[in-house]
Amino acid sequence: MYLHLGSATVVQDYEIIGIFDMDNTTVSRYTRKFLNRVEKEGEVVMVSDDIPKSFVFCQIAGRPESVYLSQLNPATLHKRLDVK
Repeated sequence: MYLHLGSATVVQDYEIIGIFDMDNTTVSRYTRKFLNRVEKEGEVVMVSDDIPKSFVFCQIAGRPESVYLSQLNPATLHKRLDVK
């Protein structure tokens, strides 16, 4: 199954490690350090030009992790996954 993150960006559901709210998680210095590291490594993908509300952490075997910054609310992304 695919998850549409906004604009023309989709990822496969088995690649997703987590979907996180930007406001709540970036309070932690560890999250900020992680996001800075992946940005320096060039693994951050901006889904749109809007202010991001969530980030999606993805990992595919044999490749570095990727972080997608999405303008969509994390609850919306969870609903699109139909997580039960």
